[in-house]
Amino acid sequence: MYQQLFSLSSWPRAIVHIDGDAFFTSCEEAIHPELRGKALITGGERGIVACASYPAKKLGIKRGVPLHEARKICPGLIVLPSDYETYSLFSRRMFSIMRRFTPDVEEYSIDEAFADITGMRRAPRSSYEEIIFKMKKEIERELGITVSVGLSITKVLAKVASKHHKPSGVTIIKGREIAAYLCDLPVEKIWGVGLATTNYLAKMGIRYALEFAQLPEKKVREKFTKPGVEIWQELRGESVYPVVTEEKSSYASISKTKTFAPPTSNGEYLFAHLMRNMESACIKARRYSLAPNKIVVFLKKNDFGTSGSEATLSRPCAFPLEFSGVIHDLFDSCYSPKDIYRATGVVLLDLEPDASIQYSLFDNPLQAEKIRDLYNAAAHINP
Repeated sequence: MYQQLFSLSSWPRAIVHIDGDAFFTSCEEAIHPELRGKALITGGERGIVACASYPAKKLGIKRGVPLHEARKICPGLIVLPSDYETYSLFSRRMFSIMRRFTPDVEEYSIDEAFADITGMRRAPRSSYEEIIFKMKKEIERELGITVSVGLSITKVLAKVASKHHKPSGVTIIKGREIAAYLCDLPVEKIWGVGLATTNYLAKMGIRYALEFAQLPEKKVREKFTKPGVEIWQELRGESVYPVVTEEKSSYASISKTKTFAPPTSNGEYLFAHLMRNMESACIKARRYSLAPNKIVVFLKKNDFGTSGSEATLSRPCAFPLEFSGVIHDLFDSCYSPKDIYRATGVVLLDLEPDASIQYSLFDNPLQAEKIRDLYNAAAHINP
């Protein structure tokens, strides 16, 4: 029955999905080998878990868990602030290694990418399987991290494959083997299927990916919108999502951290460093015509503990003078004159193109325009 439904050749296309294993903590472990094998999380500057190492995951610590809850689960938990600039460097190096094997690489997120290696067997005289093992080996050897790899004939199937064995797994789904992998795969594990679609499918009596893939085309087109139809097609081995090869010149986030000596508890000194960090981060954002919706500030104590706070801006803005009051409030919420600090840091999040400005009722457009003109004049003087 499977052969009849999925009568495909083994490799009409060859799509790779590479997924970094616990990427942020893996980067930290690569830089600090003494952290390997320990319960470790990043996200200390925000008060929630941004990424958990596999030892931490085994204890039940997951992404998004509040820091105080994570510490209850594991009192000896190592908590680090997220160093997005470093993670971005690791990310770009990973993508660069992938491009040694094919120019068709899509930077999907900071820790994962797709690659189209269709037809690449002839040049290196290697099978598709040998190519992905070489790609994985070079990434892990040069970066000191592990990645999980999926190889199949569509992007959705390649993404399913990379999640099949983690960490450091390799899963290959040939055209004729699709059904065997989909039969036990819950629909909520399919890339692009969210909670609403999962519930909708459940009402139709569909709980597994193979059941969805086996639906007649007429029924699928009647019951689902375009994204649902496309996922159904990809699950059946019909490639409809291309690998988008343009390199990204934008950022999901931008961070700046400053460590100083000697450590201090002086609030004015710390706030001055914090504002300098914010100015540097915003300069980088403006360089790429981006503006954050959310900002995070954090202070690293002399004992390496971290306190932080975040705020959502009334509108995207990359000019710190406009939201200096917000920065001050965030600083006050995480600063204690009793503590001694060794570093300050900021993170710009939810970045979007800084195009047309939509002022809120509480904004002062005239003042905002003056501040923008001031920054533009300064940039003209000091390009």
